[in-house]
Amino acid sequence: MPIDYLPILVMVVVVVAFAAIALTLSSLTGPRHPTAAKLEPYESGMPPFGSARRRISIKYYLTAVLFILFDIEIIFFYPWAVLFRQLKLFGLVEMGVFVLILLIGYVYVWRKGGFNWD
Repeated sequence: MPIDYLPILVMVVVVVAFAAIALTLSSLTGPRHPTAAKLEPYESGMPPFGSARRRISIKYYLTAVLFILFDIEIIFFYPWAVLFRQLKLFGLVEMGVFVLILLIGYVYVWRKGGFNWD
């Protein structure tokens, strides 16, 4: 029923109106004292040096992706541990297959040198 969604629509309209009013009022009433330091891009408090388009080693991204991959896969252990008694042997075998797949991926990355930071 479309009428059931009316409270959600009202809430969205109120939120959008409040955000628009808050942003408009703060931009109209806020202090404006632009200086050269305030107009510079923020670089962790340090003055910028060099080009912003410098090359970054692919190892940085590889390490980040591997961390996220293995971190997310570890999260799957929690629901398995909670339901372990209900899953019985089937759950144990399935988790064994999952860990085996993780181990194969881990060994592959290790052999390729993905964990070596030069």
